[in-house]
Amino acid sequence: MHLDELSLLNFKNYSSANFSFSPEVNCLVGLNGSGKTNVLDAVYYLSFCKSYFNMMDTQNVRHDEGFFMVQGTFIRKEERDLVQCAVKKGQKKKVSRNKKEYTRLADHIGMYPAVMISPNDTDIIREGSEVRRKFIDGVISQYNKAYLDQLIQYNKVLLQRNNLLRYFAENRTFDADNLEVWDAQLCQLGEKIHAERKRFLEDFVPGFNTIYQRISGGREQMSIDYKSDFLEGDFSELILEVRGKDRQLRRSTVGTHKDDLSFLIDGHPLKRFGSQGQQKSVLIALKLAQFEFIESATKVKPILLLDDIFDKLDDSRVEALMKLVSEQHFGQIFITDTHDGRVPELFEATGAEVKVFKVNNAEIEELNPHKNG
Repeated sequence: MHLDELSLLNFKNYSSANFSFSPEVNCLVGLNGSGKTNVLDAVYYLSFCKSYFNMMDTQNVRHDEGFFMVQGTFIRKEERDLVQCAVKKGQKKKVSRNKKEYTRLADHIGMYPAVMISPNDTDIIREGSEVRRKFIDGVISQYNKAYLDQLIQYNKVLLQRNNLLRYFAENRTFDADNLEVWDAQLCQLGEKIHAERKRFLEDFVPGFNTIYQRISGGREQMSIDYKSDFLEGDFSELILEVRGKDRQLRRSTVGTHKDDLSFLIDGHPLKRFGSQGQQKSVLIALKLAQFEFIESATKVKPILLLDDIFDKLDDSRVEALMKLVSEQHFGQIFITDTHDGRVPELFEATGAEVKVFKVNNAEIEELNPHKNG
């Protein structure tokens, strides 16, 4: 599977742009702020029906315009699929495949899997647990539709339970039977979500460790610990134990919405003791392991989106990374760089077809396609 063509209309800093991509390596070069990353985000939109960087769809509409459209043609098993994503201010987002609009965007997730590696990924290490849960959920949802449905339902139940707790507090009342209805659903759905996350991490972590050792040259040991209320015993008993606390705080304080990951380097918290290069190496290893995991689960190679990956990596880690990417056929790759010739040179020995697009203030110039070997 690969993205053959891409069209942008009023998307971020692009008024209009059209691309014809290589099924192998596509490099977007130019100064920072020129619009390279926005192209990668458009590809991500076609896979996930949302931006990798902006929570609100309307934030991706070009200034002084009322809408944007991203359109792409995927080739999958020799068939051409047209995917369109349109956002108009004040209206519901529309996503269609082969001109048939989705009624549920969740039905699109996993059709065209993608993995993004971006400087923003440092949030996985530095920010709160929600970011790390989103990482886990983003991987599992691309191959397990039932899990995505359970997650959506769990969040609905959680919202209803929190609303009820606030209602009790504001009206100085309490109905244990009513609360227990939501407790039971939170427990039932949470158990399924926890079991899938636990199973995923047991399969995922060994692959992550192998890739990290390749990138780091084996200079340090990484480990990932999974933390969950469901690992502490019977959750139905725990939720009863914290009922008073929940009523006082007016929110649900236990459940899979509190799950977290802990990254340790040589036994110490990566957030506090890891260098910028080590942290970036961990993030790259996470994403490449995500790629391999999704490919194994779906038998489809995701599109790999590499945004500004050379920053903060020393030469030895860059060399190890590119050797890893070169040796293993990752399928279609999109990569941004501020240096015109670096990516073609790094792929020179692989024989890969490399297309280079020069980006300058949202203006695109396709340089000579580069076929190595």
